[in-house]
Amino acid sequence: MADQDSHSNHRDSMLCHLFMSFTVIHVPIAGAFAIHYIKPWSMRYGIPAICTLVATLIFLTGSCSYRTYRPYGSPLTVLFRVFVASASKIFQKHPRDSSHLYERRDDYYLIPHTRRLRCLDKAAIILATQPLEQQENNSWRLCRVTEVEETKSILCMIPICMTLILIGVVSSIGTSFCIEQATHMNNEVGRTTVPLPILVWFYTLAKQLFGKLNFQIAELTRYGPRIGIAVSMIFGILCSITAAKVETRRLGVVKLHGLIDKPEETVPMSMFWLLPQFLLLGGLEGIAENSIDSFLVKQVPPSVDQCVVRFCVAFLGVGSIGSVLSVYVVGEISGQGGKPSWFQDTLNKSRLDHYYWTLAALSEANLVLYVWVSFWYAYKDSRSEDDETAEPFDEDHVQLI
Repeated sequence: MADQDSHSNHRDSMLCHLFMSFTVIHVPIAGAFAIHYIKPWSMRYGIPAICTLVATLIFLTGSCSYRTYRPYGSPLTVLFRVFVASASKIFQKHPRDSSHLYERRDDYYLIPHTRRLRCLDKAAIILATQPLEQQENNSWRLCRVTEVEETKSILCMIPICMTLILIGVVSSIGTSFCIEQATHMNNEVGRTTVPLPILVWFYTLAKQLFGKLNFQIAELTRYGPRIGIAVSMIFGILCSITAAKVETRRLGVVKLHGLIDKPEETVPMSMFWLLPQFLLLGGLEGIAENSIDSFLVKQVPPSVDQCVVRFCVAFLGVGSIGSVLSVYVVGEISGQGGKPSWFQDTLNKSRLDHYYWTLAALSEANLVLYVWVSFWYAYKDSRSEDDETAEPFDEDHVQLI
């Protein structure tokens, strides 16, 4: 949409964004409440499929009038070029002085050389057996110091980013097991029947409120994104513990009323017992998305800053995919030795409480790992850390073109 917005007509631009905001917010809410009154699963899946097909056709009808821009390359290409160039010079010796590495003066953005991951410095080594002009023409054999340092910074972010995946694993329970639990619980308050999406509404509200609150607090200190990620992990721990305790109580009610072999029967337990974990899930995602986005904005090199939002979504998305793998692994391990697996055909026969306790333990270990890795990571906004890792950058002595 940013490519299609010409900004030439401010009024039309504002109306377009207002319409999009109204549609994005209200259509999902309307659908969430409508699904309660649509019982057949064929209709629940069929209506979204038809709407998606119609939306696709409408989108394609205007494809001829959309603004198009020529592609200018992927920012991730720099990473691969550094890998290829350093691998091609694997037998070259490091120069005694980093000033012999290749750099260009005509770029407005320069990063000083650092001592970490020196194996990648070989990508900037200038070969004495070939003319410099010839080497410059092949960017897959000779890279600038700035490009090498950008690659180093991204590689150094991998450990801290790996700890973010478990956040997505925990958040995925809100769209899977929690919804399934609520579907078979009592949804009446007095004589009023409350639709199931009310829990999703509370989740969305908590996500927005905690996200805005975290954004305001994070602006007060440069450590805001780091602390916010840790707080989101604490929310994940609390959510897993709460979900485990509620599920233990639900299974107790199921056993008390003899509903173990009656999966379609409504459990005489209010679905609002699940409200605390939905609120914690909303706080988890709101704080995590805001903090991860702020962290990446401040830490990634300028050449890949346009991919920040995609990186944030990718980490949580990998966690959602990992939740499927975690269920499979936990089910296989729990079923060893002839014991019944924690995951059976129905919720009443399964032991989701054990799975939630497992997620709580993994989240605690992940929080400890994150704290350790965050202390190890050299942040860009820390002058003292930059001074420790960076070498003096003297333009008069570095090989400049």
